[in-house]
Amino acid sequence: MEAAEIGVFGGSGFYSFLDDVEEIAVETPYGAPSAPAFVGTLGGRRVAFMPRHGVNHEFPPHRINFRANVWAMRELGCRWLLGPCASGSLQPEVGVGDFVVPDQFVDRTSGRADTFYDGPEAIHVSSAEPFSPVLRRLLIDGCRRLGIRVHESGTVVVIQGPRFSTRAESRWFTAMGWQVVNMTAYPECHLARELQLCYATVSLVTDYDAGLEGMHDVPPVSAEEVVRTFRENNSRLRELLYDVIPRIPEEPDPHCARALEGARL
Repeated sequence: MEAAEIGVFGGSGFYSFLDDVEEIAVETPYGAPSAPAFVGTLGGRRVAFMPRHGVNHEFPPHRINFRANVWAMRELGCRWLLGPCASGSLQPEVGVGDFVVPDQFVDRTSGRADTFYDGPEAIHVSSAEPFSPVLRRLLIDGCRRLGIRVHESGTVVVIQGPRFSTRAESRWFTAMGWQVVNMTAYPECHLARELQLCYATVSLVTDYDAGLEGMHDVPPVSAEEVVRTFRENNSRLRELLYDVIPRIPEEPDPHCARALEGARL
């Protein structure tokens, strides 16, 4: 199926900004994706949008069928994937409303189906550089053009959810020097790499997690705060996607397209 070139995982409102949207349901060997894909044209490129939490936000992070979602995007023809997500700041210099384009992740999830390679072959895909350098550069440059405050690198620590971090956990993440925390970047990013798809995420900072040391006037994060801040900044994220998507190359990034080279034992 060659319905789209570029896939976007994100909020369920994005597809409403495309003209002549086609809703496409995709079957996968891993069960049903979170939602049908909504396919349309943006800047001359065919784009598939999928709300990773479902159209009605019915799937909490630990219940998202990430394998089905990523597989479905590949079945639609996508070779590039963008995965914007709301995140909490772990550092004072990373402010609410800032964008962060991570270059590393730390996996603190548990029990998630996070590989397509369960045997009988032994396949070990490198995740030393987990995100597409080409897509990351496009996102950073797009933020600069649009006047969005952006942090050009950083580590996103991915927690299991649906609960938020304790103060002790948040202090640990901050002490480790990690920049942001969320619940969805992993295994989405690595599953894309296993299928040799080019993937990058951009974190929209919505809160200060459990509150930062020395910032006693900052209360712990709440779901209400995350949703409110994300909605307030949704237009900037949409502008960024509209700026970046037409600039994505037609040829894939070799960093991703060759991810399986040397991975088979």
